[in-house]
Amino acid sequence: MKEGYIIREQDKAHFITATVVDWIDVFTRQRYNDILINSLEYCI
Repeated sequence: MKEGYIIREQDKAHFITATVVDWIDVFTRQRYNDILINSLEYCI
């Protein structure tokens, strides 16, 4: 499995997808909710 991506053409748009194995429901614990919300707020 490839660990990283190399983007050679920095001036063009790129779309990268990812696959998750053994999914964990991130909304089951408040701590995970807080991390997700804080990350989204940071992006905004």
